[in-house]
Amino acid sequence: MEMKHDLYKYERELYQQGLSYIGGVDEVGRGPLLGPVVTACVVLPKDFVLEGLTDSKKLSEKKRNLFFDYIKEHAIAYAVGMCTAEEIDEMNIYKATQVAMKRAIEKVQKKVPLQHVLIDAMPLELDIGSTSIIKGDAKSISIAASSVIAKVTRDQMMYELDEKYPQYGFASHKGYPTKKHLEAIQKYGLIPGYRKSYKPVQKIVEKEFV
Repeated sequence: MEMKHDLYKYERELYQQGLSYIGGVDEVGRGPLLGPVVTACVVLPKDFVLEGLTDSKKLSEKKRNLFFDYIKEHAIAYAVGMCTAEEIDEMNIYKATQVAMKRAIEKVQKKVPLQHVLIDAMPLELDIGSTSIIKGDAKSISIAASSVIAKVTRDQMMYELDEKYPQYGFASHKGYPTKKHLEAIQKYGLIPGYRKSYKPVQKIVEKEFV
């Protein structure tokens, strides 16, 4: 019960200030060698309850998928924002993550009068109030919900890519630089969507132009 109490702490304080539309914002995919960084912004109703919801990385895939559907069905509003591999190469992953977060927030602002956002770790310059919370996906119900939306959305993209390029193993490593993934890009080269500014990918690019 204590954990549940903690998860509502930030939202409850904002509700007590008279705010109603509070968004949780999180990202997934800063570390992978391929694909977009994916963010989500989720606005939950005040009476939202989902036992077991926490940082999406701590949930089993089966539970994440169940929670994904439940959150989408019960949220007041939600949206996903992304930055492509090309944008990541152009502006660096930190800035690209901020841009992707702003894209998700802006989409939600078109749906509801968003008043404040709780963000996992990252500071953002916005036209509304915001609170950056270290490890926020384990401390805020709204951020935890957004982490699930972002994680499942990106994983689905990796499964689709795996069907197209099964030799790379995207279904298992999701684009992260595992030993098998690095061996695959050494053997098969690069497909569209790799982040060429990331060192393991840079080495392959350099080899191709030698």
